[in-house]
Amino acid sequence: MNPHLDKLHPYPFEKLRQLFAGASPNPAYPAISLGMGEPKHPTPVFIEKALTHAIAGLGSYPSTVGGEPLRAAIAGWLERRYGVPALDPATQVLPVNGSREALFGIAHCVIDPARDPAQPVLVMCPNPFYQIYEGAAYLAGAEPYFVNSDPARNFACDYAGVPAAVWPRVQLLYLCSPGNPTGATLTVDDWRQLFALADEHGFVIAADECYSEIYHGGAPPLGALEAAHQLGRSGGERPYANLIVFSSLSKRSNVPGMRSGFVAGDPAVIKKFLLYRTYCGGAMSPPVQAASIAAWGDEAHVQENRAKYREKFKLVTPMLKQVMDVELPDAGFYLWADVRRSGLSDTEFARRLYTEYNVTVLPGSYLAREAHGINPGSGRIRMALVAEVDEGLEAASRIVQFCHALRETA
Repeated sequence: MNPHLDKLHPYPFEKLRQLFAGASPNPAYPAISLGMGEPKHPTPVFIEKALTHAIAGLGSYPSTVGGEPLRAAIAGWLERRYGVPALDPATQVLPVNGSREALFGIAHCVIDPARDPAQPVLVMCPNPFYQIYEGAAYLAGAEPYFVNSDPARNFACDYAGVPAAVWPRVQLLYLCSPGNPTGATLTVDDWRQLFALADEHGFVIAADECYSEIYHGGAPPLGALEAAHQLGRSGGERPYANLIVFSSLSKRSNVPGMRSGFVAGDPAVIKKFLLYRTYCGGAMSPPVQAASIAAWGDEAHVQENRAKYREKFKLVTPMLKQVMDVELPDAGFYLWADVRRSGLSDTEFARRLYTEYNVTVLPGSYLAREAHGINPGSGRIRMALVAEVDEGLEAASRIVQFCHALRETA
């Protein structure tokens, strides 16, 4: 067996299952889960129709590169959304079966574990983070290097604080903007710093942007390609050098079961990634391609979806601020709350809330690793506001009751 498999940590939801083992939730309350970031808003009917109308396409093998109409639809959306020059659909865009499998696969494509046998290759990850980054690093023969998010910096990672000796060993840098679980977004100055480091040390930046269309302010979050264009990196012999962006329809269009996303950016990286995916069988089915074209071409349903999230966050966040330290995030559908005022650890808080009020939240320590002397998720919980408004309000009401009860018995 691959010895790197032994380095993998249990997934956060497996840890949660173990935490709840033997616990019986209060039967007086119907179950509400804020634990998993799975969209619950209805799938738009026009996407369902596009999928079923193309069902005859199952009679042929799809190509890994995807059909030209889909790649053109993705390139068109990127141009409209980010104001970047039109990407070449043939060389700068690649459809993938959800951003998750692509985020995992890119590490196997770009990492050379034998470059310096004396020192393990590093994959830089934010902390807390999406656990796929860590697993991809280990199984590609590298080691993760975690950069902690800082609440004092709006949960930004302090890349300037990384020791100089670390950077030459980095071959891949994962980042997530808007972030999971913090909702933090990168600025153009953040990108300027990262691009300079990538140019100096030659690593690839893998920008995970699957939450880009759920935001709570007026202006949409800055994208990686957008930042690169603003900084003069979208042209020349190698446009978007060392940058590859990952996005998905799952959150944007409420179709997580469709497994449809894309990667875009540096054509040199895209070329190698296509070769890699040709061997691992990553082709998207024709019906899913047809439904994806319809989804990428429509913004009305995205605006309606975003309005639902804004309504929930506007109502729920002030309720929870009464009993815990929590703020409206820049973007995304998570609340990243500090629960230390309760007097409980994040795991104790989650277990007791489940047992006493039948509400599931995810302990923040499960989403991070201890690095540089701390676990930046410790004392926090992640709440996914993915269900409809009424359920989110009911969950918030129960959490407020729970926290008040803790104070009364303290």
